[in-house]
Amino acid sequence: MKFSSEEDIETPIDRVFEQLTNFEMFERTAIRRGVEIERERGIAQPVVGMAWKARFEMRGRSREARVELTHLDRPNTMRFDAIGKGVDGSFFIDLLPLSPRSTRMSVVLDIEPKTLSARLLIQSMKLAKTNLTKRFRKKVWEFAKTL
Repeated sequence: MKFSSEEDIETPIDRVFEQLTNFEMFERTAIRRGVEIERERGIAQPVVGMAWKARFEMRGRSREARVELTHLDRPNTMRFDAIGKGVDGSFFIDLLPLSPRSTRMSVVLDIEPKTLSARLLIQSMKLAKTNLTKRFRKKVWEFAKTL
């Protein structure tokens, strides 16, 4: 199942990329939302191979996932791969300079079930795809606005 969104940001591409690679800010935000997060190997600078372990509640159950930065092309592209129990996912962020002071950010989230129960979860999400897509695009828009 795939979700995607594009937003134009009135900020130079280098500044947008700098904000997107401020992983400490994202870690603090996740912790405030109840996610237990732990950075593996304590790497401070954004490099391929950075990884996090996360524990969170979803649909009344405790879940775990490992997220790794698998592709980094400064300042254009980032790819994160997540492996969870039953569900794998990929998160792509592409930046395109529109002018010296504006950037287009494209975000794609791709979720793939690996177990029968995960397939049922994804199937129920497909029934609500229109609503979930609107919510995804709204979150990307809100995030772009803060940049």
